[in-house]
Amino acid sequence: MKISFHLNGERVDLAGVDPQTTLLDWLREERALTGTKEGCNEGDCGACTVMIRDDSGLRALNACILLMPQLHGRSVVTVEGLASRDGSLHPVQKAMVTHHGSQCGFCTPGIVMSLAVAHAAGEKDVDAVLAGNLCRCTGYAPIVRAAEAARAEKTPDDFLGRIAPAPVGPAEDDLTEGAAAVIDSADALADWCLAHPEGHIVGGATDLGLHVTKGLKDLGPLAFVGRCRDLKQISISGREMTFGAGVSITDMARALIPMHPDFTAMLSRFGSVQVRNAATIGGNIANGSPIGDAPPALIALGATLHLRRGAERRSMPLESFFLDYGKQDRQPGEFVEAVSIPRQTDRLACYKLSKRFDQDISAVCGCFNIHVNEGRVARARIAFGGMAGVPKRARAVEAALTGQPWNDDTIALAWTAWEEDFQPLSDMRASASYRLETARNMLIRYYLEDLGAQTRVRAVSA
Repeated sequence: MKISFHLNGERVDLAGVDPQTTLLDWLREERALTGTKEGCNEGDCGACTVMIRDDSGLRALNACILLMPQLHGRSVVTVEGLASRDGSLHPVQKAMVTHHGSQCGFCTPGIVMSLAVAHAAGEKDVDAVLAGNLCRCTGYAPIVRAAEAARAEKTPDDFLGRIAPAPVGPAEDDLTEGAAAVIDSADALADWCLAHPEGHIVGGATDLGLHVTKGLKDLGPLAFVGRCRDLKQISISGREMTFGAGVSITDMARALIPMHPDFTAMLSRFGSVQVRNAATIGGNIANGSPIGDAPPALIALGATLHLRRGAERRSMPLESFFLDYGKQDRQPGEFVEAVSIPRQTDRLACYKLSKRFDQDISAVCGCFNIHVNEGRVARARIAFGGMAGVPKRARAVEAALTGQPWNDDTIALAWTAWEEDFQPLSDMRASASYRLETARNMLIRYYLEDLGAQTRVRAVSA
């Protein structure tokens, strides 16, 4: 496979690329750029953070789960290429030295790259920026001081030149190696999926990448869809908002702020900045995880899933897509093309319960969309992750609420309905009884918030 990209301001043209090679391994083993570190090798610690620029803008990504064909047409900057060509340091680098932000130094390059992207974007919430960069030494205080000091410094004049995307043409035969291909459009993807019904679609690789780095698996046919602009579209038509399957979690969260700020706040706890920048909404749905964060909220909103197989398209309520654990209603050669939600104004509330606030998997994720009219529940859609083998609606609870007065007695009446909907499992994240109790408590929280109670114990930035 041939790919072209920019690395630290210089064009790179590669032939014979193994599509399962990670950027981290290539940087260290082929280019001796060892500033990019291998820590967890699964996108959690941020030691491998690099700067990427493409048509979606400038982003921090984890090199350890970024496969080489994903770089085609992009610009990559590592910590070695951050300083100006005359040797003067980037403002973040200078501030880290001045404020003693480096401890053992292993995680420092990744921290510097995350802060450099934030510096270029004018981000001010340092805690959120660094949620995906773990330091095991003496803490973050000097790092935060360095970030705040760097904020006042101007971005170097030659910075944009070093992060310009590589000018490359459309994906052609030279971007195909066996059954692996860089795809440029949904139409081309439809053809590829028909030819390779057993293949894998690579969007952000935040999940699939771990099958390479941890599972050491041969993934077989791979379609890299990062250049499919038609899968990255966010459109508004009438009373509906549609997200292409290739829309990143970062871009989706930003688009949802005006309508559903609580959904955006919950997505701010979806992995880390680096993970959200790479992960796609189509991938989060298609992998069928019972603890994926987006599906419960989308189901509560009444989302419609759009699937495609060749030239044929079909749509279904998102909740119908999840049949059983590890099983979805998707035919061979069929792929998720988009998801749509109604542009409603009802209050959607999303509650994610996990052992850590940042960068953790949900033990329980509950999403509530309840419409109250003249003191009675006119309709209710409630969906959960972590309570069953699939993301699932609480239909018995919804029925217990609908048509009833919106008061304490109705909330109490719904208490036993939870056991009709869910028989959760016990595992390392939570026991079955704990999950059931917290689900009930989430409904109480929604009710109290509707009455004006302040239940937020920690501010969440959008």
